[in-house]
Amino acid sequence: MGLTDEEYARILELLGREPNETELGMFAVMWSEHCGYKNSRPLLKLFPTQGPRVLQGPGENAGVVDIGDGQAVVFKMESHNHPSAIEPYQGAATGVGGIVRDIFAMGARPIACLDSLRFGDLKERRTVYLFSGVVAGIAGYGNAIGVPTVGGEAFFSPSYQGNPLVNVMCVGLLEGAPAKGAAAGVGNPVLLVGAKTGRDGIHGATFASEELGEASEERRPAVQVGDPFREKLLIEACLEALKTGYVVGIQDLGAAGITSSAVEMAGRAGTGMEIDISRVPRREPGMSPYEVMLSESQERMLLVVEKGREEEVKRIFSRWGLDATTIGRVTQDGVMRVWDGKTLAAEVPVRYLTEEVPTYVREGRVPEYLAAAQAFDWHTLPEPADYNEALLKLLASPNIASHEWIWRQYDHMVQTNTVILPGSDAAVLRVKGTSKGLALTCDGNGRYTYLDPYTGGMIAVAEAARNLAACGAEPLGLTDCLNFGNPEKPEVYWQLKQAIEGMAEACRSLGIPVVSGNVSLYNETEGRPIFPTPVVGMVGLLPNIERRAQQGFRGPGDVIVLLGSTEDELGGSEYLYALHGLELGRPPRLDLKKEARVQEACRTAIREGLLSSAHDLSDGGLVVALAESCLTGPNGPQGARVEIARAGLRRDSAYFSETQSRILISLPEENLPRLAAIAGRLGVPYSVLGRTGGERLEVDDAISLPVNELQRVWKEGLACYL
Repeated sequence: MGLTDEEYARILELLGREPNETELGMFAVMWSEHCGYKNSRPLLKLFPTQGPRVLQGPGENAGVVDIGDGQAVVFKMESHNHPSAIEPYQGAATGVGGIVRDIFAMGARPIACLDSLRFGDLKERRTVYLFSGVVAGIAGYGNAIGVPTVGGEAFFSPSYQGNPLVNVMCVGLLEGAPAKGAAAGVGNPVLLVGAKTGRDGIHGATFASEELGEASEERRPAVQVGDPFREKLLIEACLEALKTGYVVGIQDLGAAGITSSAVEMAGRAGTGMEIDISRVPRREPGMSPYEVMLSESQERMLLVVEKGREEEVKRIFSRWGLDATTIGRVTQDGVMRVWDGKTLAAEVPVRYLTEEVPTYVREGRVPEYLAAAQAFDWHTLPEPADYNEALLKLLASPNIASHEWIWRQYDHMVQTNTVILPGSDAAVLRVKGTSKGLALTCDGNGRYTYLDPYTGGMIAVAEAARNLAACGAEPLGLTDCLNFGNPEKPEVYWQLKQAIEGMAEACRSLGIPVVSGNVSLYNETEGRPIFPTPVVGMVGLLPNIERRAQQGFRGPGDVIVLLGSTEDELGGSEYLYALHGLELGRPPRLDLKKEARVQEACRTAIREGLLSSAHDLSDGGLVVALAESCLTGPNGPQGARVEIARAGLRRDSAYFSETQSRILISLPEENLPRLAAIAGRLGVPYSVLGRTGGERLEVDDAISLPVNELQRVWKEGLACYL
């Protein structure tokens, strides 16, 4: 059950007796890392969570941020890593279903999903199996419920070979005040609505709080099975029920099923709850109280309804073809009682399951590998003999190549709000009936965090914000998913603490509150941890959606400009990995004040209508960004001719360094003076590189390649493995 001897002794002390099987199961899931955050809760307090637009921060189903006109955006990110490692399709599909329920539990209509994926080496057949299954699961569920998957990222490294990461973010639009997940009002009835309860997913929460190993395949029953068409009905029924005003509390049934939902709702309200599980509609006979309370069957919600109004609410769910059954009531004594007919199956004070969760502040230790990894000097490697070949190799790397194979399986146009499609730095959605737009992105670099956790955490936040700046949006807030190994190991705990501290510093410096998130620990296989991987999902606001930019060059004759400057930084780069198979060195440094100035310069230029395109520089550096801009324009592929001043840098560093705080832009020549004025006012260095036009990408006298060849290699780089 994932409890230590000391934790079990504490349970005996609290209860003053031995727990029965059902009670012990309830403690096990509520005290798991997945539900109780017992290793991460003290560290998460480092995050700034307040801001002028924040309506709801961490602690509810999802974060809520005001966007004006009586509207708010609701968003959260969660992981489904362990389930996806043993059953990729259902693991990913139910990850989508779970995060979508978090959004409409706040009263918001889900309008978009994004995914952040990590897998091992695609030369391995099992990696291809896992990757293909996960993408199919995301597509199969998201497409069926009518929520577009509009963006995301995918990254491949041997670090994730046995333990893929599947992080899913959902965004919703809310009109009016957010709903609450609290069991308020003593005597109010508790309704279980949605699908029937089965044996799937039992102890999924504890399964997610342990390392993977040879026996993990035996945990396949801990993976839930999703029904996206029922979820679509549940979305509509819940939103309709919330409009009546009779629903005083609502919570989705995710990890730990009825147990966590009922306990969390009572805990938030300071109340108790009585449940009779004999009333729970089931799809399997002979289920024990333990199984009913811990089942993680999908497409279910728990509602607390105003007393006397339950029949009106039930009629709504009946009209949508869903079960709605009164299974209990809110009590005032702060105790969670579970009945099976006339038999008392469990009786535990709510605060034992919520407030008494053990928390651990552990001693961290710098990993042994770190000093040698950071000391690696890439200058000892030879320069490429052929820079044409080097660029093509980078464009063929699955981490840089076109990810169209992934997103073409997703319906990214349903709801007809998507204005900038997958493939740019950020997706942009219109807010119908207004001039506003929402920009959405998710980002993170586990390799950087492995080589310097503090810097890696900062860069995850800064790069997500830079993605939004490159389309003209101002960040509103962020959600995160912190994917790390076993925190009981001092080296892993040190990585987690350092990364959170780095993220917190970047959030404070850039003025971006953390409004929701998820922690996924114990991501290890046979004792080997993944790269520490903090993933950041971010939402930004475009006051005028007509003033936006995307990454591809629009047409010939524009001037190409680099905002920011390039440093001698190839450590931890995709260049080292794609050309030399190395994941070593110090990652690029990050000056947060410079970062803020570069982002503001880009955002201002876009809002003044000066730019034709803007593209964040990240994996692969400047020349890769140039190639991507040539290949992703709205009017088709476009050539360019540039000259890159090296200022004493070796050519491979000038071309492929991943120096932070840089954005590649293009604009009509007549707009250059106004751009120069903006950059000068903000103290942002910039350099004119060349012009768009022609059918080749030409860089100095080192690179000259037809755009159609670049496009072929870039488009086939990922697809060829699949």
